[in-house]
Amino acid sequence: MDHLTRGGAALAAAVRELYREGQTDYWLEPLIMADAEGRPIGRIGDGDAVVFCCRRGEREIQLTEAFTAPSFDRFPRACLRGLTFVILTLYHERFRDLPVAFAPDRVDDTLGQVVSRAGLRQLRVAESEKFAHVTFFLNGGHNQPFAGEDDVRIPSPQGVAFDQVPELSLAQVGAAVQRGLAQRYGLIVANLANGDVIGHTTSREAKMRCAELVDARLGQIVRAALAAGYAVLVTADHGNLEEMASAGGTPHVAHTANPVPFLLLDPQAAAPVAVRDGRLADVAPTVLQALGLTQPPAMDGASLAPEHAWGGPRQVLLLILDGWGIGRADETNPIHLAPTPVWDELTRRYGYARLQAAGEAVGLQAGKSGNSEAGHMNIGAGRVVLQDDVRLDRAMKDGSFYSNEVLCRTIAEARQRGAGLHLIGLLTKKSSHGSIDYPLALARMARDGGLSRVYLHVIFDGRSTEPGSAPALLEDLERQLEAIGAGQIVSGIGRGIALDRDGDYGKTRRAYEALVLGSGIRCTRH
Repeated sequence: MDHLTRGGAALAAAVRELYREGQTDYWLEPLIMADAEGRPIGRIGDGDAVVFCCRRGEREIQLTEAFTAPSFDRFPRACLRGLTFVILTLYHERFRDLPVAFAPDRVDDTLGQVVSRAGLRQLRVAESEKFAHVTFFLNGGHNQPFAGEDDVRIPSPQGVAFDQVPELSLAQVGAAVQRGLAQRYGLIVANLANGDVIGHTTSREAKMRCAELVDARLGQIVRAALAAGYAVLVTADHGNLEEMASAGGTPHVAHTANPVPFLLLDPQAAAPVAVRDGRLADVAPTVLQALGLTQPPAMDGASLAPEHAWGGPRQVLLLILDGWGIGRADETNPIHLAPTPVWDELTRRYGYARLQAAGEAVGLQAGKSGNSEAGHMNIGAGRVVLQDDVRLDRAMKDGSFYSNEVLCRTIAEARQRGAGLHLIGLLTKKSSHGSIDYPLALARMARDGGLSRVYLHVIFDGRSTEPGSAPALLEDLERQLEAIGAGQIVSGIGRGIALDRDGDYGKTRRAYEALVLGSGIRCTRH
C-alpha cells in the first residue's frame, strides 16, 4: 500500500469541507470511505469481529445495545450472523454476558449502600445528561437503586444547541430537590449539570449566563434546605466552567485539573463550620458523619469537618455543581466575571475548602484532568477508585494489553474465519472516554496475528480535543497506521451522534447504519 492511502487524508479533506459548512467535530455527519464506484468499504458484516474501544459507560450503552441486544426494538437492524462484539470495559450490567476485555472491580460499601443499610431514605436528582453520575457512578458501578433509594431523572433539552439554552433543565432539577426536602429524605444528592455541559461549548456569553443561572438556583435550593433544617454540603466533581480560553487564546472546552470547592452549611451551628482541604474521597465520610452513621473500613477518606459537633443525626443535602472548579479571579473565569451574589456570599460566610478532583487524587493518571465519572465515583466511594484509563494504560505499559485473553482470542478467531476486525475508537489522546492508542495497539496485535482485514471507525471527539483539530488528528493516525503496516480508516462520525446518552436512538441509528450499511457522506481517496 502506497504512503498515505489508509483513508485518513480523504476523511480529513471531507472534514475540512464540513467545517466550511459550519459543522463542528462533536456533531460531524457520518463520513464513509468508498471505492472508485462509490461503494462503501469496510462495513461491519456477518461473521466479523468488533472491538468497541471506548472505556467509560453511559455514552457507549445505546450503540452497544443496537449491536447486541436480542430484543432491541428502537429501530430496524440488519441481521448480522456470527458477529463478535467486544467491549473494552463493562458499560452496564446488562452487557455482563458479552466479552469484556477489562472487566471492572465493582465498588462496595459506598455512601449509598451504607445509607440504605441504615434504613434511611435517599433521593438522587439529575437531568439526563448527568443522571448516570448520581446513580451508577455514585453507587460504585451498581446499576440498580439500593433499598430506600429513589431516583429522579429530568430530561435535558432536546434538538437545540446547549449554548442556546444555558439553563438546561435547572429549574426542574431545583423543583425536584425542593419536593424531596418536603418529603424529608434522610439524604438528598443532586447534580446541577450546567457548569460542565455549558463549559464544553465555545460561547463566552453562554458560560457567563450559565454561572449566573446556577448561582440563582443554588440560592433558592440552599435557602429551602436550611429552612428545612438540612445540613448542606456543596461541592463539584471536576473543573471546566472556570476557564474561558486556552493558553493559545482559543475557547476552552475541556475539563481542567483545578481543585473544586467544598462548602458546609449547618443551620444549627452558631458560627461557620471549620472545614479542611482534602479530596473528593473525603466527601462521603463527611456526609456519614452528619447522618450519624459509622464509616465502613473500606472508606479511607476522612471527614472534612472533623471537629464539628453535629448534635445528633442530621438530614443532609449534597449538591454537586458539575464542572464548577476553582479558577483565577480574573477575566479568564466566567464564574468570577458573572454576577454570582449567592456564591460570593456563601464562600465568604460559611466554611470553605478546596478539594483535589483530578489526577491521582481521583484514581486517574498524574496531572490528568478530572471527569464526571471519576468525580462521582470517588465522592460515593469515600476512597480513591482506580479509573479505567489507569488500568488500561498500565496494561499498555506493562505489555499485558497485548496479551489480554479476550482481545487475543477475538483476533485469532477472526483470522480463522477470514473475517474483518472493526475497531470503533475515539479520535483523541486524552479523553476519559478513551484514546486512539487502543485501536492502534489492536492494529499491531492484528498485524502480528496475521489478520489483514482491519478497519478503523473513528469517533470525532470535540470535547477533549481542540476545535477544528480532527483533520490533523486523522492525518497523524494515517501515518501511524502506515508505520504499523495494518489498518484502514473507513468511517468517521461525531461523538454527539455516535455516543448519545440521552435516549435519542435516532442518533444511534445514524451511527449504526453508517457502520453497517454505509449510510453517510461518501469519501474516496484522491
